[in-house]
Amino acid sequence: MYPLNAWYVACTPQEIDDKPLGRRICQQPIVFYRAGDGAVTALEDFCPHRGAPLSLGQVIEGRLVCGYHGLAMGCSGKTISMPGQRVERFPTIRSYPVVERHGFVWVWPGDAALADADLIHPCPWADNPEWAYGGGLFHIGCDYRLMVDNLMDLTHETYVHATSIGQKEIDETPPETRVEGTEVITSRFMNDIDPPPFWRMALRGNHLPDDQRVDRWQICHFSPPSHVLIEVGVALAGKGGYHADAKYKASSIVVDFITPETDTSIWYFWGMARNFNARDKALTASIREGQGKIFSEDLEMLERQQQNLVHWPDRRLLKLNIDAGGVHARRVLEKLVAQERAAAEPTAAASA
Repeated sequence: MYPLNAWYVACTPQEIDDKPLGRRICQQPIVFYRAGDGAVTALEDFCPHRGAPLSLGQVIEGRLVCGYHGLAMGCSGKTISMPGQRVERFPTIRSYPVVERHGFVWVWPGDAALADADLIHPCPWADNPEWAYGGGLFHIGCDYRLMVDNLMDLTHETYVHATSIGQKEIDETPPETRVEGTEVITSRFMNDIDPPPFWRMALRGNHLPDDQRVDRWQICHFSPPSHVLIEVGVALAGKGGYHADAKYKASSIVVDFITPETDTSIWYFWGMARNFNARDKALTASIREGQGKIFSEDLEMLERQQQNLVHWPDRRLLKLNIDAGGVHARRVLEKLVAQERAAAEPTAAASA
């Protein structure tokens, strides 16, 4: 269950620089490639001749050529040519709205008539020299909503990430959750605590002492369809916490773009954007490595959780105060999906 009339991150530009990329998005097999002018194109990953995956072909002179019998596709989904064949009556395959922006390729898997590039999630750190960004991609075998739950309730850090960002104060400080339209915000502020290992490294990266007490914050922002941006950081204790002057703190935005592949698998685009010591490439690499290890610690837990839920589909799960962020996010999603289905019913009835 996921909204279709929305922008999802499909891939990074580098993934399609050399050859077509086949990727399933919201159950839909799609091929991404660069056309002759360098613009990104997204089509059904289905050759109209024999149904071969077009992603197994190659781009020749800006055209996507099927690797089975040489059929060449145009950006609109219309067959352009095929050796020894007349192609005028070949069926057109589906093309998808696609935009390259903020260092990602975004796709709209729903009604193309509703696609509006202005609805793509803003990324204020992109193309800004005062910010640095490093990230990666994981393929995870779980429902995308389980990852949203995971990111909107950071209590698990105490246990899953005990050697990196976890600490007992997370358990001891209850979060607060609010809903603003379709955005869900969960926040936790911890004052006068010892920084955990990851944040000691970040403090050193900003030329701050790592052996002093700090004020720490986590502010999780969920936006549909499945984006979670988390403001995180530490400031030397007593200097103003979240509002401290930049010279006293190390803060970042954890970037989580979650793209459903199927009902039980996702493409997880993760990263961290920071606006301190942005030109230090070694620091960017170190933070990226550390964050990658942190996120990899979630993988087994989420995949085994998914397996349990499949095995016991009728078990009811508890909803505690720490789950409020994920619960409200699911309600937002349920409402959006219900609205899409209601809007589609008159069209379906008319076509019948």
